Amino acid sequence: MATADHGEVAAGQEDPESEEEVYEVVDLTEYARRHQWWSRVFGSNSGPIAEKYSVATQIAMGGVTGWCAGYLCQRVGKIAATAVGGGFLLLQIANHSGYVQVDWKKVEKDVNKAKKHLKKKANKAAPEINTFIEEVKATDFLKRNIVLSSGFVGGFFLGLAS
Repeated sequence: MATADHGEVAAGQEDPESEEEVYEVVDLTEYARRHQWWSRVFGSNSGPIAEKYSVATQIAMGGVTGWCAGYLCQRVGKIAATAVGGGFLLLQIANHSGYVQVDWKKVEKDVNKAKKHLKKKANKAAPEINTFIEEVKATDFLKRNIVLSSGFVGGFFLGLAS
C-alpha cells in the first residue's frame, strides 16, 4: 500500500491517517436543484397536485393507488366474511347437534342493549367527526385534486372487481 506523503507502509502496519474517514457534505438545496424528481417530491411547492403533474399522470397515479386499495379491501373483506360466516355456520351446526345450547332470548336482549349503546355513542361522536372533516378540509382537497380523486375512485372499483 503506497501513499503520497509517507512513502511505503510496512506490511504489518497501518497508515495512521487511513483510520480517519472523509465525508462529503451534501447541500440538499443544491441537490434538489440538480435532481428534478427530488424537487418534485420534496419541493417547497405545497399547492395542489394538479399544478405539479399532467392530467394523464394524475389519473394513472390515482388509478393505481385506487386499484391497490380496492384489491386489498376485496381480499380483506372476503377473509372477514368467510371467518364470520364460517363461525356462524359452525355455531349453528353445534347448536343443532346438541353440543351448544344457545339462549336466543338472552342473545336478542343483549343485541338490543348493544344497539342502544351504539346509538348513544354515535350521537356523541358525530360532532367530533364533523369537526375533524371541517379541520382537514377533505372537500377542499377533493376539489383541488379532482382528476386524481376520480382516478382513485375508478381504480378502487376496478380493484374491487378484480
